[in-house]
Amino acid sequence: MTGVTLERRIANFRAARAAGPAIELEAAVRRARLSRDASARLAAAVGGEVVAGVGGRYVRIDASPRSMPVDRARLADLPDQPAAGVRLICLDTETTGLATAAGTIAFLVGLGWWNGDDFQTAQLLLPDHADEPALLAALGDLLPPDAWLVTYNGRGFDWPLLTTRYRMHLRAPPAHDGHLDLLPLVRRIFRHRLPDARLRTVESHLLGIHRLHDVEGWEIPGRYLDVLRGGPADLLGEVVRHNVEDVRSLGRLVAHLAMALGDRASWPSAPAGDLAGLARAYRLNGRLEDALTCLDIALAARPTNSSSALEARAAAVHEDPDPDAAWWRGAVDYPAGLARRPVIEPTRVGDAWTEQRVLVERAHLLRRLSRHADAEAAWISAAAGPGRLAALAWVEVAKLRERRLGDLAGALAAAERARAAAERRRWLGLPEARLELAIATRLARLRRRIAPTITPAPRTRDPLGAAMGHGSE
Repeated sequence: MTGVTLERRIANFRAARAAGPAIELEAAVRRARLSRDASARLAAAVGGEVVAGVGGRYVRIDASPRSMPVDRARLADLPDQPAAGVRLICLDTETTGLATAAGTIAFLVGLGWWNGDDFQTAQLLLPDHADEPALLAALGDLLPPDAWLVTYNGRGFDWPLLTTRYRMHLRAPPAHDGHLDLLPLVRRIFRHRLPDARLRTVESHLLGIHRLHDVEGWEIPGRYLDVLRGGPADLLGEVVRHNVEDVRSLGRLVAHLAMALGDRASWPSAPAGDLAGLARAYRLNGRLEDALTCLDIALAARPTNSSSALEARAAAVHEDPDPDAAWWRGAVDYPAGLARRPVIEPTRVGDAWTEQRVLVERAHLLRRLSRHADAEAAWISAAAGPGRLAALAWVEVAKLRERRLGDLAGALAAAERARAAAERRRWLGLPEARLELAIATRLARLRRRIAPTITPAPRTRDPLGAAMGHGSE
């Protein structure tokens, strides 16, 4: 390299360093102008206003409030619900993907809250990635620290994603007092009569709402990215409407829970499957007496749950399930073949609430409440059902009699009934090897425990002087 060339390069480097601040300033001005243009374009397309915040701009859309009264006292009586005086903030996001890692951004955040009986919504729309600090700051201002978040799968997706975005900008996520995720509650209470647990399905089956011309969720990320590439801003109009309806549906679902299940006087008229699901929610919340009340009301709604009907079904040895089992499914019409599906695992979430499954849940609750005699009667009722459940129920009766009621002879009799039920299944081509082994082990142990307590019969001699039944002396 010659001296002239080196000097020229050094001169160019010094000139670039001197012009650097001016170039950076020009680039910043250009980015700010583009951000203003993009914000104005989006605001005009979605009916919002541009707000200049710390670190950028965002578009805020405020819709007219809707009347949506909620009886908070009734809602608070349900399991895992906030106290009546706690403020609720409904939250839903639209994102550039389905992951919660650093590469996914929440470009639209919808919020909803109650002012008296009115439900107010506000949406924050991100014009470009560089404006994210302003949107996050605005979101933090709208979330009071003493409020509860209300989301649908927000505990697993929406809030972890937002937390990641705050941390990416070296900020702490906004504090809140609690988080009410409605998805687990819907699954526990209403899943038995829903084809799936998507929010749109819940809207149509529970709330009676059917959206027309709604954008599909898989289209939303692509629409936003197309707008960032210079596409028409009108692409986001339907996305904004989709998001605000999601937020309102969160409020409607909260109101539905309070109205349909929060009033205990209305429980006798509620679908029995809903009451059984509510009982499960109460049980998981530790409120066993409330759970038992729900199951008792659900069972009382069926006139065929009398002991005579149970005995009649027990006398008929067959593998067909209860023909009325479809009643527990709620208002959904099921195919005839599916309605007669036998109950194999009565406590699995998502199965139909058959009468036998409710009896099993009730028996478990009675045992946890230490009402052992009542639990024994409940298991005997469940044993009148068909299939594998009969054997399992008799095993539970044997456990209660042996461990809690001190009735070894009764426990042995119950274990014999369990063995007979398991043998019936084997004869029908449905062997249960592990269950049969467990029953045989229990029978052997019970016989060993009972044997020392049996007093031998007195010996009598026959005319020839031999001891009867014991050989000759």
